[in-house]
Amino acid sequence: MKKILSVLMAAGMAFSLAACAGGASSSEAASTESEAASSEAASSEAASSEAASSEAATAEAASGTVLSHDEYMAADLDSQVTIEAYVQAKQAWYAEQSTATVYLQDQDGAYFAYDMACSEEDYDKLTEGTCIRVTGFKSEWSGEVEIVDGTFEFVDGADTFVAEPLDVTELLGTDELIDHQNELVAFKGLTVEPSTDGNGNEAAFLYKDNGSGTDGDDLYFNVSSNGQTYTFTVESYLCDNTTDVYNAVKNLQIGQTIDAEGFLYWYEGANPHITSVTVVG
Repeated sequence: MKKILSVLMAAGMAFSLAACAGGASSSEAASTESEAASSEAASSEAASSEAASSEAATAEAASGTVLSHDEYMAADLDSQVTIEAYVQAKQAWYAEQSTATVYLQDQDGAYFAYDMACSEEDYDKLTEGTCIRVTGFKSEWSGEVEIVDGTFEFVDGADTFVAEPLDVTELLGTDELIDHQNELVAFKGLTVEPSTDGNGNEAAFLYKDNGSGTDGDDLYFNVSSNGQTYTFTVESYLCDNTTDVYNAVKNLQIGQTIDAEGFLYWYEGANPHITSVTVVG
């Protein structure tokens, strides 16, 4: 009888232990599922928040609300945008279309208004530092984010603002450089590297990117910093062959050390439009 009771007690204990073990596994599984659900919910919430932010910026843009630079950058491509900023440089006025292309900047960032409707009379009034309100469509071309098909008006009573060039030498070759797209920037201690034309000839600069141009065309020249080589441009519409920078680049020599300033234009990567070059060594 004791043997039978012992067997029954042992069986009962084994069943009890098995039940406890099973209970622990169920608890762990429930905890894991709960954590996964929480993680998915948090991820979904973050994605929804980001989407909502973009939608809000786009909705504000469509309503004609003046956007901050952050809101402008968050707005969808091809959406209508309205910004207020200050003229930093005029690239060109096109008589046939009565349009202007200008670099704009405020205290938080920069903009490039391409082919903005503009009379010749108003173009003459777009002096450095003048505040204007631009409405157009946010677009992208080969990496360059710009405002196209725009119209503008002068902001009466606004202060003037002229940006100081931001030294971005250490940002060359980094992902952070694009955060300063279209801003007035500076580069220090660059080395002039050879540029090679379509025939394999080396020079300190080229007329056009392959050397096929002549005086008056865009100038292209290579510079290096921290072992990497970059291509800079003197955009002839922005700085023609009568300007100091155009002639300074024509007199460069391979191996010279230079400082440069210009607008951080983008074309398949950084392609600064240089407005000033100083030989320092």
